[in-house]
Amino acid sequence: MFNTKNLAIYRIYKIVWMSTKFFLQIYWFQKRYKGSWNSNVEEKWSRLTGRQAREYKKLALKLEGLMIKLGQFLSTRADIMPKSFINELDGLTDRVPPVPWEKAKRVMESEWNTDTSSIVKSISDVPVASASIGDVYKATLHNGDTVAVKVQRPGIETIIRTDFKAVKIVSWLAQKFTSFGKQIDLNALYREMTTVIGEELNFRQELQNGETFRERFNHQPGISIPFYYTDFTTRRVLVMEWIEGAKINDQNFLQEAQIDRSDLADRLLQLFIEQLLNEGLFHADPHSGNILIKKDGTIVLIDFGMVGLIRNKDAQAVQLAVEGIIFERYDDVIQALESLRFLLPHADKEILTEVIERVVRLYKSNEWQDGDSFLMDRLLEDIQEIVRSQPIQLPSEFAFFGRAISTFTGVIYSIYPDADFIEMARPTVLGWVTGRNEEKDSSKELLKTAQRYFQPLLSTPYKLQETLEEPKRYRRMVQNKHKQEQLLNNWITQRKDIAFITAIPFVGLHGAVWFSEWIIASGTGVLVLAGSWRYMVLSRRIKKELDEEKRS
Repeated sequence: MFNTKNLAIYRIYKIVWMSTKFFLQIYWFQKRYKGSWNSNVEEKWSRLTGRQAREYKKLALKLEGLMIKLGQFLSTRADIMPKSFINELDGLTDRVPPVPWEKAKRVMESEWNTDTSSIVKSISDVPVASASIGDVYKATLHNGDTVAVKVQRPGIETIIRTDFKAVKIVSWLAQKFTSFGKQIDLNALYREMTTVIGEELNFRQELQNGETFRERFNHQPGISIPFYYTDFTTRRVLVMEWIEGAKINDQNFLQEAQIDRSDLADRLLQLFIEQLLNEGLFHADPHSGNILIKKDGTIVLIDFGMVGLIRNKDAQAVQLAVEGIIFERYDDVIQALESLRFLLPHADKEILTEVIERVVRLYKSNEWQDGDSFLMDRLLEDIQEIVRSQPIQLPSEFAFFGRAISTFTGVIYSIYPDADFIEMARPTVLGWVTGRNEEKDSSKELLKTAQRYFQPLLSTPYKLQETLEEPKRYRRMVQNKHKQEQLLNNWITQRKDIAFITAIPFVGLHGAVWFSEWIIASGTGVLVLAGSWRYMVLSRRIKKELDEEKRS
């Protein structure tokens, strides 16, 4: 039997060792096939990342805790994770074996400081749902109300804290030795994860979030948020109204209830536009299990343990980006990305504008639905190369924002595969613009609105010219990408060599600590520090040269 300390060491060891092995596998693969990438190598790469995803999924289901939530997060990050990795993680659900009834009952009685019979008239001894944080039971209060009782899993706080220690080590490794670690502020992302997931462990916070959403949306027709029972909710036990309904994407239920899928998709989009593109809280985990549909078509949002916050300034920038896409004003999109801190200094705005325009054009042409099309593959390759070469970052505060968008768009497509988000969002965006103009009461602003709306019709000759000039623009983009190629390749090669040399004693250090070989641990620790110091010195020197080349 593991005691708590040994269990923590075991979890950290398993997570860090798996991650280190993945990094080394990727390093050797990229070194072996550098400069010889073709369809055969691409297939081998897919097999490698697919095997890694399967190994991750197996360990996540074994360890549970944070590993499952982190896997769900990675499965939505198509910008940094290989497609084969994402495909394998698809379906990694937050469902785990339920806690034995006696243990769950002890948690309830400890939190309520009384017998369960004093609070509830009856309660099922089998949970209706089980997740990594807690189990949900159906119960009846003494006043006759039917409620859902969510009970936190015993020991889950200790497990989550341990997993965060392991994730912090892995983040450091990724930041120092991987390419995607350079694209994301992993330290800030780590802080964001600890805040968001940490709050999920406090059911009183979930109750406050739920009441905020209820006050915000319950006045809207067709939207319902459960009522929460403050007197019976504690840090580890949550009591809320029981609502009968099916998962939002339950096709059989939708057919039996004769619910119009197109209308449902539109209403669902408007619900999330209100959250994601306006100031205030947004649901950070809007998967199909957290969105219910009643027989009368009412949409029900539940589980507000994970929420994010959109500030007023960021909400305005996001709205500007959406308006820019809908009205084909791509300079506005770039301006919004700058305001949102996605672009770092020296980003080539002209190239990024062209990429955004090509993405929107492809979406509107419906060719994106053909995943094997040459145009789609070409565009994806260009985007991936530009993301790697351009100074682009994902601000940590938008990590869960992006996850929420990816999740809810997937839900909408599962309900109504023909959904056209641009056209569905257009009336709402026009409402924003018109509302702002009415507040300003300015004819000049109204003229700008008309110009934005009719821009697609007025810009046809210009678009024809842009199409004819596409080869010229593409050649310019390619020349820009390869201008610094030699210096960048030298930088990457030297840093990877040092990283690999440092990684070997780093693994040895973990093994020595695991087996309490302190003399070996001291020696390998010195080697790790020396390698890390050399790595940072080289990085600063070559980065300085690269920045000087960009400015020249």
